[in-house]
Amino acid sequence: MLRTALRNVLAHKARLVMTVLAVCLGVAFVCGTLVFADSSAAAYRAAASKNFADIAVTVSPKDPPPGSAADRRGSVLDDALARKLADVPGVAAVRPSADGSAVLNAADGTPLRAGKAWANLATAYVPGKDGKDSRYPLVKGRAPSNGDELAVDSGTAAAGHFRIGDTVTLATDGPVMTKRLVGIVTTEDTRVTAGGTLALFDVASAQKLFASPGHYTGIDLSAKPGINEVQLSGRVTAVLPADRAEATTGSAQAAQQGILVDTLTRGYTKMPLVFAGVSLFIGSFLVVNTFTMLVKRRTREIALLRAIGAERRQVVRSVLLEAFLLGLAASAAGFPLGLGIASVLPDVLGTDADPLPKGPLVIGPLPVVAALCVGVGVTMLAAWLPARGAAKVAPVEALRSAEQPPSGARSRIRGVVGLGLLALGAGLLLSLTGAKDASEENLRSAMFGCAVLVVALIVLAPLLAAQVIRLTGRLTGRFGVTGRLARENALRDPRRTAATAATLMVSTALVAGLAVIGNSTGQALDRQAADGLGADYVIGTRTPTTVIDPAAVRRVADTSGVRTAAAVSDSTVFVGGGVRHISGVEPDAVKAAMKLDFTSGSLKDLGPGRIAVSSTVAREHGVSAGGRLNARMGWGQDFRQYTVVGVYKDNPTAQDVLGDRGEVQRSSFKPGSVQRILVRTDGGATSRSIEGKLRTAVGNSPLVKVQDREALVREAAGALSSLLTLMYGLLGIGVVISSLGIVNTLAMSVAERTREIGVLRAIGMDRAGVRRMIRLEAVTVAAFGTLLGLAGGLFGAWAVGSLAGGAMGQYSLALPWGTLLLVCLVSLAVGVVAAALPARRAAALSPLEAVAES
Repeated sequence: MLRTALRNVLAHKARLVMTVLAVCLGVAFVCGTLVFADSSAAAYRAAASKNFADIAVTVSPKDPPPGSAADRRGSVLDDALARKLADVPGVAAVRPSADGSAVLNAADGTPLRAGKAWANLATAYVPGKDGKDSRYPLVKGRAPSNGDELAVDSGTAAAGHFRIGDTVTLATDGPVMTKRLVGIVTTEDTRVTAGGTLALFDVASAQKLFASPGHYTGIDLSAKPGINEVQLSGRVTAVLPADRAEATTGSAQAAQQGILVDTLTRGYTKMPLVFAGVSLFIGSFLVVNTFTMLVKRRTREIALLRAIGAERRQVVRSVLLEAFLLGLAASAAGFPLGLGIASVLPDVLGTDADPLPKGPLVIGPLPVVAALCVGVGVTMLAAWLPARGAAKVAPVEALRSAEQPPSGARSRIRGVVGLGLLALGAGLLLSLTGAKDASEENLRSAMFGCAVLVVALIVLAPLLAAQVIRLTGRLTGRFGVTGRLARENALRDPRRTAATAATLMVSTALVAGLAVIGNSTGQALDRQAADGLGADYVIGTRTPTTVIDPAAVRRVADTSGVRTAAAVSDSTVFVGGGVRHISGVEPDAVKAAMKLDFTSGSLKDLGPGRIAVSSTVAREHGVSAGGRLNARMGWGQDFRQYTVVGVYKDNPTAQDVLGDRGEVQRSSFKPGSVQRILVRTDGGATSRSIEGKLRTAVGNSPLVKVQDREALVREAAGALSSLLTLMYGLLGIGVVISSLGIVNTLAMSVAERTREIGVLRAIGMDRAGVRRMIRLEAVTVAAFGTLLGLAGGLFGAWAVGSLAGGAMGQYSLALPWGTLLLVCLVSLAVGVVAAALPARRAAALSPLEAVAES
């Protein structure tokens, strides 16, 4: 039996290659996405992490109580303290730093990697005794020596197309600065190498920007060999003023940072894992279907082995050994292919505006285990199920006929199970139609319901195949005899047809459902912007902790073509146990820039101690116009009773609460600051020319975004757009796997029907007719999978859309007809392309040789 298994592996080279390729693709997609998930998470962690490997202790300033004597004296971290710390026993080196954040404009004036403020580093170039900063070795030019000079790292220089001597515009907060580039350095800081930027100033400039003149934001200490960092921390603490500075070990900082970074990057690993799960789900169908067809085609061979004395267990073990060898070879080939997929996914899924962090591939144990589980485990399971069934067939019965139709009892069981799953999935989705929001619990229920619905369609597919294919067969029947034969061939084995179409059905359902939700959400966001935003442009900061230069508000208002410019100050307000966003406005100026729909009260009485709230906030806290709400603005204020002057329908421009601008500014992250400017233009005009004027008015600051309504809608739909991009990638995977499955199915079908094709050729069908018949059969299978996928995807989108509708009043179902039509055309094209090789092989058969073949 061992020799038989080895001979079977090598007997049919083409079948061997196709099977290995099928398994190889499944392994590659799963391993590739798992490696990508680990690598992208590591790159994000690196982009947000500071390396504390050579830091034993960090001295940082304490925040003194407001109004205290220490508060008036300012920071204690200066050169005198740095010299004092250098004399502490056990200290090997002292590295003071003045760290902050700066966003640069590239040479063409566009913001450079501005999407992630925590990776836009800025610090002082602090030379040592040798006149060099060991953290930032110079590779070109020199270090900055005054406030007009700047150095950047080589990665930033390449991304921004900077050269020594260029004028660089940048901003740390508020006004835009211009510096002359005098040096290019290298750095091992992972926050920079993973996709961030680095700007180096001279010490005095960095102190002025990020601390105060003559002072630092931190002092890093390294320990001499054999000195414990905890012991050193105690010695350093003893020489520090207890009320003005503190010492923290490098290990403690790394632990604190780890918690923060895990919080920041938690979401970046979930989507690739979903990608891997869907790839595994789709790939498993291909593997199972391939081996089912292989074993079924060898039913007569297995019966012969049984007839000459082989036991059932021997037959099953022989097939499992064959599957093990094939799976092992496919795993070995699929794993490196998966690494190639992982290496290109960041470029495929990233964008110029929001690139994914770069980093080395991280190959953990999970992708290796997954390669073996998918390649060997799924393959052996795929072979065991049909082999076990074939071994149970009596030898004489199997020799009489290679095809064993399913029993009526099995079909009934399949129907009952499928209908039960369909009722469960549809019931879960229908139960969400009254949902008020897209809470995590509701989202989990929706995902589980959709998964059950897809499984139900897969179980019911063989029973639905006959009815659906007969319906579509009316179209193929127009091609005459070849069309009718194609339809009958597809109906010959409904289970095989359903399994072949399953991969295309799953990918079509995913893409169709998300395309509908994406299109509906996009139109809802557009309506929401139209209903809630009266401004033609919104000028805003990229992060809530940065501000717009106050002088820019007047420059924007004085820009030609601008009718009104309303400044808005954003902050936070604590209501009950939650945190809400508050917009500080001036009622007269904001009327022209916001479209507020009040359900009670109005904005005319807005002022200190008086606020307006959104419908959601009013509903959650049971207040209405004239009521009182206990709240606290910002972090440094006390809770107090605010009078509610009005309740307005939820409005993303107004946010959760509206307050008096002067009062909100006092509680902002930076008191007196402005975060947004709402601009109305003459005649509501929007153009690149006006946008350019507005950018010039704000100094072309890389910290500031100038967006019209269309850009705001795109930004609001950014996460969903990324999800749709990922799902289109899954459709690509489904197309590739489905194509391979159709090729496998048709190739084996042609081999099974060699005599039949010979008879057709002998009675007059030409080669073109044979090719047409095979192609129409492939299109029939693809159409079946596409129709089921569309039905499941559209129903799921309709049901899940209620979650978005509960959170967004303007949401309504809107079908993207163009996208759905494209999905259908792509799916049908899959059938045509996949049928090319089997059709060519069938047409090449000699009639006499085919008829003579037994």
